[in-house]
This record gives sequence, structure tokens and C-alpha cells, in this order.
Amino acid sequence: MTTFVDRVELHVAAGNGGHGCASVHREKFKPLGGPDGGNGGRGGDVILTVDQSVTTLLEYHHSPHRKATNGKPGEGGFRSGKDGQDLVLTVPDGTVVLDKAGNVLADLVGHGTSYIAAQGGRGGLGNAALASARRKAPGFALLGVPGDLQDIVLELKTVADVALVGYPSAGKSSLISVLSAAKPKIADYPFTTLVPNLGVVTAGSTVYTIADVPGLIPGASQGKGLGLEFLRHVERCSVLVHVLDTATLESERDPVSDLDIIEEELKQYGGLGDRPRIVVLNKIDVPDGRDLAEMVRPDLEARGYRVFEVSAVAHLGLKELSYAVADLVATARAAKPTEEATRIVIRPKAVDDAGFTVVREDDGLFRVRGEKPERWVRQTDFNNDEAVGYLADRLNRLGVEEKLMKAGARSGDGVAIGPEDNAVVFDWEPSVMAGAEMLGRRGEDHRFEGARPAAQRRRDRQAERDEVEQEFDDFDAF
Repeated sequence: MTTFVDRVELHVAAGNGGHGCASVHREKFKPLGGPDGGNGGRGGDVILTVDQSVTTLLEYHHSPHRKATNGKPGEGGFRSGKDGQDLVLTVPDGTVVLDKAGNVLADLVGHGTSYIAAQGGRGGLGNAALASARRKAPGFALLGVPGDLQDIVLELKTVADVALVGYPSAGKSSLISVLSAAKPKIADYPFTTLVPNLGVVTAGSTVYTIADVPGLIPGASQGKGLGLEFLRHVERCSVLVHVLDTATLESERDPVSDLDIIEEELKQYGGLGDRPRIVVLNKIDVPDGRDLAEMVRPDLEARGYRVFEVSAVAHLGLKELSYAVADLVATARAAKPTEEATRIVIRPKAVDDAGFTVVREDDGLFRVRGEKPERWVRQTDFNNDEAVGYLADRLNRLGVEEKLMKAGARSGDGVAIGPEDNAVVFDWEPSVMAGAEMLGRRGEDHRFEGARPAAQRRRDRQAERDEVEQEFDDFDAF
């Protein structure tokens, strides 16, 4: 049964925003008391948070689909909908978040570090929030925005100061068991270690963590054996300790060739050339092992390595090794740059940045892309003429119509707002004016009625406004 997982694909969905409410306050003697529709609640976010007590991604291997709750819709009487609850997913320290293409989105190191993997949708505004001096009684509300849908990859890279690397059965598990309180599986056959083991070592005033990385073999950097499954766990370590077997029973192997092969694999993996190395000649308690260690030690020291002869079984040479590793760890920690004070970088928007783009595609369709116009389209109830008219007003004020004209759009041309797989497409008709003054009865927009002379439209609108104002005056008289 799988007990350790360090790479999973996770499908997360944030909560949708609640719809706004279109409501009119009614009570005795005040049947038209004004709009009182509340706003919809915000959808919940999906948040990844580092928890030191979590050591594996196994939970998400079994349940890869996660969704936050939706926001509640608004109600009459100025009652806003309840916000959706955020979904907090705990991950191990050292988790890297990537997109499907392999681009790093976040590197979560340190207890409590968080990353919003999927943003909850905004709640729609109720008609009370949409009311203004020129639009006193809106007959519509805005819809809630759908939450983000994301497919992400989580990779765990062990956070440790020291990595023990070497061939299978070189004695790494035995070494970590005597240097620390870790109790990994130990046996006399290859690949007994199938997951990285962590241990804490105290040497004088220095306390450091040490990781037993599963055995590497030739071709590991290309995925052979356990290969890439665990080479990533070496990346965060500041010191590498080569554990070489001086008592191997394989005639074609020796400590020097083992070292060369492992170094080649580390080189092929990349990014580890600057880490200080220590060479440990293990199993000197075996007579042939001690003889071989004394034979190869001068060659290894000639290459510039610090060499230690140890026996995990007989507890020989362990104290000197632990203190030598502690010195390298302390040096590496001191060399790290100190954290700078948090800087706030202000990047003002360019004066010519409209916040959207208009592109004419090969088939003659004009496509509008931008955060605001795409969100406004998603918030519009296209079954309500007044809501559609409000969208037209917003797009016109943003400058979409003007930019379409500059791009060469003509009456009847197709215009799409949004990406290809989720766009609203309509035939464009340039308007001569847009604004709240175009609105008439609640839920309607004169721009969607049959064509009438401009003078007649103005007279009709003025008469309707006078009638509505007289009704309010009569009710106020009570």
C-alpha cells in the first residue's frame, strides 16, 4: 500500500459568487419604497498552507478533486448573501506548486506559508447598490462571478540541511539511524529505502536535519530506478554526503567508481555543483572494508574531498563525521543572505493602458479581451433588457466602442468578448448615446424597442420621468 507520495496532480475549484438581488421595498402607504436588493456573497478561495505536521501528499493522491463553497445570493431588505467558506489544504514544508506546463507558481517553505491556488468569484451587486441619481430604481442585479478552476501539480522537495547519497545498500539508512533518532527500514538487500527519511542531529551548538535519499544507480537522472522520483529531494540540501560501500560483494564495483557514477548523475540532474561534499567510507568494521578504505582514501583526498572512515554498526568515526558536517552546515547558513525588509513596489498603470485589447481575427471577427469587460459579461443577465443596456453603458464608458471603431468595425460586424472557448458573440451596432438617461420603465431599455424618431423618444422619456416623479410626490404627501 502506498504510504508516501511526493507528487500529485490536484484539481481545485473556488466557490462561485452569489447573485445580487433585484428587489423593491414595499410597505403600507409606500408600495414603491425604492430598491432594497442585497449583494451576493463572495465565493470561497482554495488556499494551500504549509503545516509542519504533514509529511506527505498522500491525502491528495486519493482525493485529487477539491472545491470551496459558493457565496449565497443576496435578498431583499438590504440583506447581503453570506460569503463562501475558504477551503484550506495543508501541505508539507517544501511543497512546490506548478501549472500543467511545469511553470513554478509558488514555492512553499516555512510553517504557515500560504498560496491561493484558486480565487473565489465576486458576488453580484444588488439593485440597491446599482441605484444612482440617474438610475433611481434599477430593475436588475448583477450575477455572481464563477470561481477559478485550476489544474495544478504539487511536488514535495524535502527541506533538510544534509543529504546522504549513494548506491543502494551503501549503509545510508544505518548511518542516519545512529546519527539521529530516525528509525528507517534496514535490510541486506537493495532498495530497502523507498521514501526519504529525515533525522535531526545535534553536534555541539549546531542542530541540523539530515535526509536519507533512496539509493541512486546509473541513469537515475533520466528516471532509471528510483531516479527522478527522489533526486528532487536533494535540491534544498546545503551539504551532500557521499556514502560509499567498502564491503560490497559486487566485483565490478569499488568506492571510487561508485563516487564517479553518483557525481555524474548529480551533474546530469543539474543545479548541485556548488554544494560542499563529504565522502564517507562506510563498513570499515569488515576487515576487507577497512583495507579497501585505506587503499582508496589517498586518491579521494587528492581530488579535494574530506574523507571519513566510519562504521554505522560498530559506531566508529561517527562523532568526527557529525561535527565536520555541522561545521559545513553552519558555514552554509552564515553565507545565506539575511532577509531584507519587505518592499512595496508600486507599478502605476501606463496612461495609455485601457485595460483591454481589441483584435481583428482572420475570419473578420473582432475579439475584445480584458479583465473588466470579460467580468462584466459574466455578471450580466441577458434575459433582462435593462441589464444588457447597463452592460452597454459600461463598455461604452470604458472605451470599447471607440476602440472598435478605430479597429475598423462596421455596423453588423461580429464582436466577441472573452476567450474562444467561453465568449459572448453579438452583431455590433454602434450607438449614438449611452447612459442612464436612455432607460425607461424598470426592466426595459428603449434601445431594444422599435425605432422611433429621436424627438419622439425624448418626449416619451420626459413624460415617463414626470409621471414617476409625480407618483413619488403623491406618496410622500401621505
